[in-house]
Amino acid sequence: MKRNIYLAMKSLPEAREIFSRAWREKKTVAEQINTEDALGRVTSEPVYAGISAPTYHSAAMDGIAVKSEKTYGATEQSPIVLKTGEDAVWINTGNSLPEGYNAVVMVEKIHELDASHIEIMQPAYPWQNIRKVGEDIVATQLLFPQNHLIRPYDMGSLVAAGVFKVMVRRKPKVIIIPTGTEIVSHRDVADFSQLRSNLIIDSNSVTLSGLVREAHAEPHVLDITPDEEGAIRSVLLAVANSDADLILINAGSSAGSKDYTAGILSQIGEVLVHGVAMMPGKPTILAVVNGKPVIGIPGYPVSAILSFEQFAMPMLFHIQGLVPPKDRSIKVRTSRAIPSKLGTEEFVRVNIGRVRERCIATPLPRSAGSITTLTRAEGIIRIPPSSEGVGQDEEIKAGLLVDEEDLKDTIVVIGSHDITIDVIADEVRLATRRNIRISSGNVGSLGGLIALKKGICHFAGSHLLDTQTGEYNVSYINRYLKGMRISLFRLVLREQGLLVQKNNPKGIRGITDLMRGDVAYVNRQTGSGTRILLDYNLTRQGIKHEAIKGYDHEEFTHMSVAVDVLSGAADCGMAIYAAAKALDLDFIPMDTEQYDLVIPSDFLDDPNIRAVLDTIRSQRFRNRVRELGGYDPSKSGELVMEINP
Repeated sequence: MKRNIYLAMKSLPEAREIFSRAWREKKTVAEQINTEDALGRVTSEPVYAGISAPTYHSAAMDGIAVKSEKTYGATEQSPIVLKTGEDAVWINTGNSLPEGYNAVVMVEKIHELDASHIEIMQPAYPWQNIRKVGEDIVATQLLFPQNHLIRPYDMGSLVAAGVFKVMVRRKPKVIIIPTGTEIVSHRDVADFSQLRSNLIIDSNSVTLSGLVREAHAEPHVLDITPDEEGAIRSVLLAVANSDADLILINAGSSAGSKDYTAGILSQIGEVLVHGVAMMPGKPTILAVVNGKPVIGIPGYPVSAILSFEQFAMPMLFHIQGLVPPKDRSIKVRTSRAIPSKLGTEEFVRVNIGRVRERCIATPLPRSAGSITTLTRAEGIIRIPPSSEGVGQDEEIKAGLLVDEEDLKDTIVVIGSHDITIDVIADEVRLATRRNIRISSGNVGSLGGLIALKKGICHFAGSHLLDTQTGEYNVSYINRYLKGMRISLFRLVLREQGLLVQKNNPKGIRGITDLMRGDVAYVNRQTGSGTRILLDYNLTRQGIKHEAIKGYDHEEFTHMSVAVDVLSGAADCGMAIYAAAKALDLDFIPMDTEQYDLVIPSDFLDDPNIRAVLDTIRSQRFRNRVRELGGYDPSKSGELVMEINP
């Protein structure tokens, strides 16, 4: 089968408009259910009260029921004495008001003289402290209009009004078809050793099911369909004749030779859109088969989620008579420039934290296959198709994925990547029992110092070696942070070295082997402490970087270097020992370096910063860091010095 080409890719607004024509006149049918099962359901017709509530006049307070006219004239100077059983009757909250009585005097306002006489010192007016019939609900009154989402307290009011069954819209049924010869269900994975190198756990079906439930619909996940044209056609024809309201077919929507979905849908139905000018999510297919809307959901996790949110979510809310939740947004400034492609609307996942008076957004990796860019994000910046990106420190709107209040507890860390920052993020929550978040931007040590100078982060992680003195960080702080009072705290000493594949198949022994023609190197980005350390060692050995194959191949984190080596994209890279240990790579030690936290001194009174410092001084934190391997955290949290350049 030939490759598909996006000949008529639509903009996101165009695609949504075209697809909505397939369902804008649809509504799910009504059904009657028990009121106690109605949570989260949507009324299909107005609901009226069957009875009044209360159904009788009742006491609203503990005290005595009285005939109000017999209390008139009572004062503290001239109290009135009432005879119990005749002029007054003891009554408890909720009790029915005795015939002939029309007020209740609170127990705190009476003085009991003896077993049959009480004294009151102020009069009662008619219906005082009494809940009258229908005070809350009057029989036949409208309780809820149609298209009302039933909440827990709505259920209580329905039962109180004598409505024990309610007409609601049937939950939309969404069929999810996972496809892919390389896909395996998590239920079939008894042991991770079963996973071959070309086998992927199907996580999208779980994510899509959760999104369907969030839209108050019911997911039905089918067995995985292999990448075979006949098998995909058969399952699509079968579900097109089912009672499904929406069909999601996951993966196979792109332009590869094994992506059959668009071709099959065009044969058995109508393809409305193939290709949407959005990133991630470009390969989305929108179609109709047998009158049923079908969405070809891209296979990459972030693409799948955004495709669902833009096309499936509006439909599922609409056919139940619901209005989708409003987007929550906030103005942010970006910590670095975010370039974007003209003609495509891009959804950039960002960390957001409040630094002084500004909300700072740090872009996360833009890979459509990285679902953690959503789990870690506080927001999403949508870059319009007419823009080539967002300039550094430019103000732009970001949609929030967390409550705005949470941003006050987000610590913005920009600088060199280190695995211990992730440990801090976990430990600080355990230690404080607060929802403190750490937003980490990996731009290298020098980039972190520049971010501090611009006032767009709370602190930076740095391991910049002064090759003249052998000292770490101080000379760079003096050079780049003039006019700022800085407190330099030790975090760890860590081992840096060369990462190579298990058993070192290329026989790499040291830095001089990087000049060999059969060795491909992966480097860290310019300005990173690791890059400076490498260049320092190259200079000592008299090696020019032009002699190293892959010197310009850059990654932004130690783990990214380790992944490149593990995957074979490179034979060797410089990173910390903990990254090698995490991915079971061999490690050739080179240097022990100092990794510090650079904190503006005026932030030291911030409770979140104090919590971080207390955390890294704790024994539990130090124990966890030692377990990673290649770290010495024995002085973590110690003040190295105060610097006032």
